[in-house]
Amino acid sequence: MNKNEFAKTPPMGWNSYDYYDTTVNEEQVRANADYMAAHLKEYGWEYVVIDIQWYANDAGTKRDRFQYIPFGDQEMDEFGRLQPSPARFPSSAGGKGFGPLADYVHSLGLKFGIHIMRGISRRAAQNHCPVPGTDTTADMVADPASICGWNSDMYGVRATKEGQAYYDSLMEMYARWGVDYIKCDDICDSWLYRNDQFSGWEETRMLHRAIEKCGRPIVLSLSPGPAHIDRAWEYGKYANMWRITDDFWDNWELLKAMFWRCELWQDHVKKGCYPDCDMLPLGYVGKGFGQERRTNFTEAEQKTMMTLWCMFRSPLMLGAELTKLDDGTLSLLTNREILDLMKESCRGTQVMRTDCLAVWKNKDEVSGRVCLALFNLSDADKELSVSLSQLEEEFREEEPALHELWDRTEGRAAGRKVTAAVEAHGVKVYRIG
Repeated sequence: MNKNEFAKTPPMGWNSYDYYDTTVNEEQVRANADYMAAHLKEYGWEYVVIDIQWYANDAGTKRDRFQYIPFGDQEMDEFGRLQPSPARFPSSAGGKGFGPLADYVHSLGLKFGIHIMRGISRRAAQNHCPVPGTDTTADMVADPASICGWNSDMYGVRATKEGQAYYDSLMEMYARWGVDYIKCDDICDSWLYRNDQFSGWEETRMLHRAIEKCGRPIVLSLSPGPAHIDRAWEYGKYANMWRITDDFWDNWELLKAMFWRCELWQDHVKKGCYPDCDMLPLGYVGKGFGQERRTNFTEAEQKTMMTLWCMFRSPLMLGAELTKLDDGTLSLLTNREILDLMKESCRGTQVMRTDCLAVWKNKDEVSGRVCLALFNLSDADKELSVSLSQLEEEFREEEPALHELWDRTEGRAAGRKVTAAVEAHGVKVYRIG
């Protein structure tokens, strides 16, 4: 199986983390899947992803002290493979895993995904659980010198034949459940280890090999970031997505910083291989963290974020509680002209960037369509302008027509320039010609 065929365009979907943290349950997942099928599927949104610690029976019970309870109550099978908590995911009872929930998501015409941590459960190692297909046990494939600095659930896996067998059995189980997408954490970057000391590089290869063997096309997403630009070739060879930032939240300075990150990674966006700007913190977020709230982003900033992600062709993963989306937020997510920037035939490139502005071009290599985005990165409203010659494109007309993709106004490139009044932290996006 060619992994570049698993996601010909950047994956689009919903992830439970920004709203639910570690606490999401089956009823909530089904409600969000129902909403996606009814309101977003026709626009390309298709993945329903359950984020971290779906196997924790005690998730969220000590949130005032711990996000991830140290050495908590994990649900696992006889092989030490983590299983959904039956109290939170009732359909998993009796060893069914996520099979019934994945079947439900698939019945809606959507795809199903889960978050996993790199490695093997520490409890599996402690209990000497057998590794399927081998005569060894989990303590022999676990590497206690390879850990996650912020979560105590796992040990790394040794790069041995038996270690590969563990990952093979894991992917075989996920394929049997009907998993279409895996977000693997503590593998794209680590602040505990650097360079060749980090076993995550080899474990990425092991995951890739296991997915190839499992017989199911499973998208592999690597977290957290920031990804290492000197390993861009490796991410692209073994994964479909990799985070280019640490956790992204609704803060203007974090959004502004994404412009130089996208500049750095723009040449590595290819079919089936996508540098990932992280989730879209829109609508209501934060309930699992103890304070449900509306996004801190202004309307202008929300449009800037959506435009940059689509121009650059990052995956789009919503962090909101979908059932609480208002009409304004829904309109951001269903603008077909903006979402068309993500098509397989499109390519996004930065034209220029300063502290005050950024200019991006997105060209459809098949139709020849060219779109231009003017981003105002300053804290004051400004008139921004760019010459058509800076785009290095041929236009049939001397002063081609301009169609703005957000407010759908029409204009002309007078004097062979695109000029617009852009509010602080805002954007104007034009289809030219």
